[in-house]
Amino acid sequence: MHYTLNSVRPKDLEAACAIVGIYDDKMLTSACAEFDEQCQGAIKQLIDSGDLSGKLGSAQLLFNLPGLKTSRVLIVGLGEQRKFSAPRYIRVQKEANRVLKGSSATNAVSYLAEIEVPGKDLDWKLTQAVLIADHSHYVYRATLKAGTKSKLESIAFTASAAAETALRTSTAIAAGVELARELGNLPPNICNPGFLAERAIQWAAHERCESDVLDRAAMTELGMGALLAVAQGSSNEPKLAVMRYQGGGDSKPYVFVGKGITFDTGGVNIKPSAALEEMKFDMCGAACVFGLMETIARLQPNINVVGITPLVENMCDGNAYRPSDVVKTMAGHQVEILNTDAEGRLILCDALTYALRFKPEYLIDIATLTGACVVALGGVATGLMGNDDALVNELLAAGEHMHDRAWRLPLWEEYQSQLDTGFADFANIGSKGAGAITAACFLSRFVEGQRWAHLDIAGTAWDSGRKGSATGRPVPLLMQWLLSKTAL
Repeated sequence: MHYTLNSVRPKDLEAACAIVGIYDDKMLTSACAEFDEQCQGAIKQLIDSGDLSGKLGSAQLLFNLPGLKTSRVLIVGLGEQRKFSAPRYIRVQKEANRVLKGSSATNAVSYLAEIEVPGKDLDWKLTQAVLIADHSHYVYRATLKAGTKSKLESIAFTASAAAETALRTSTAIAAGVELARELGNLPPNICNPGFLAERAIQWAAHERCESDVLDRAAMTELGMGALLAVAQGSSNEPKLAVMRYQGGGDSKPYVFVGKGITFDTGGVNIKPSAALEEMKFDMCGAACVFGLMETIARLQPNINVVGITPLVENMCDGNAYRPSDVVKTMAGHQVEILNTDAEGRLILCDALTYALRFKPEYLIDIATLTGACVVALGGVATGLMGNDDALVNELLAAGEHMHDRAWRLPLWEEYQSQLDTGFADFANIGSKGAGAITAACFLSRFVEGQRWAHLDIAGTAWDSGRKGSATGRPVPLLMQWLLSKTAL
């Protein structure tokens, strides 16, 4: 999709579709009023007759209105003007794009960013418009013989040239989200550790970017016993991809670690068959890091960023690791395996230890880690934990700003004892309760002395169901946080 800015007013606009809004008290937005004036009151007549509604979330395409050079006008209901808010703006944008996607329009001009949203500036409105449009018009086609392709090729947003930076930034974030979605949606026989490692190498073609891939021999030499234990049951070789963007001179890097289990059977503690096909999404933490690094490469900010993705398939064969095995991590800890389906934290702990060599300014991991987080928060909010209040609060604020929300869970010392065991330094799972928290407790033991946060995206990384798709979250949250730290 191609996104541009457009300052053409309705009377002069020539487009396949124009998008405007009306409130449910029959009040027209300024752009809609301009269209109505140009078509000699035809829109107002439809409202007065009851054939056109301003009810929140309603949407109707009008064709061939008199006096207009525009083929279609999409009228979107905004609800009560006094109740209009940021969540309602987002809903309106989604509804507009839903209708637009089903139309035959090849291009569109949206005037919705002109609507006043309390507490939000033009940059925010434009960013949301681009991200929602890109998300709405994304279509997976990689393994479809004849995938459905939207007829829409471009969307222009009415704003002055002063909004060019916001457009460039939001377009880059959208590209990162789209990459994260595409990688997440690919089938596991294609998107395996070797495939993603190769994508990391290809990413290094960008300016200021370089990458390395560690193979089994290199990880064995480093002592990554936890990561390699998870890989034992698979014929697909494990990889550790490291992507580095150098834009900030000698400053400490922001380091992101993404869980990359390209398929998760659960190992010996095999998962139930229901929805097992969705375990291809267990690499969405790594997909998020790929998307984040793609956005960084496009924007070229004045910071240093490192993206690390441990890439492993958790399978079950005669070589698979077992419950009661004890494995030695890169950090030197002995860990008793009480459940082979708690594998994500095992590959992350070695990756986090490896990440410390970069002396991070901040260290953040992203993982589809626990079903417990889905039980706690559903698919609305990402679970967030960390050892630094300022960092956690900044991430929460970034999520609120981008409407890519997270919710903080406690990481109190009282939970740590749940990992106690009589046969190793600690176990890889806690007791029955607080599973998302004890998983983070496990990870916290590998980042002591480092400002660190953990994002559990098990509920937000994809939409469940036969046609469920990866969401690309939390790329917007993390990019907003990074942008708050640096100027482009």
